[in-house]
Amino acid sequence: MLEHVTDQAGLKQAVKVYKALGEPTRLKIALLLTEERNLCCTDIKSKLESIAGSTLSHHLKQLTDCGLLEQRKDGTYVFFSVNREVARKYAPYLLD
Repeated sequence: MLEHVTDQAGLKQAVKVYKALGEPTRLKIALLLTEERNLCCTDIKSKLESIAGSTLSHHLKQLTDCGLLEQRKDGTYVFFSVNREVARKYAPYLLD
């Protein structure tokens, strides 16, 4: 099942992805972004409720750093989407 993580780089990325998804709020963010693509921080915050902006930024950075999220800048806004290739490799349940 995880043949792609036999090399050192794949193993490191798998650990980062699983570690990032091990936190409930980050898992909620990832699940939200599999359903709705290209959401900015404000949209994500309004859909999750009761999360501080600085905390949300930290979670988004963790998810982006492990490769699970992609970001696209448009003016002053940054839009986030799930990197479907990474999700397919390491967390296919997100795409179900």
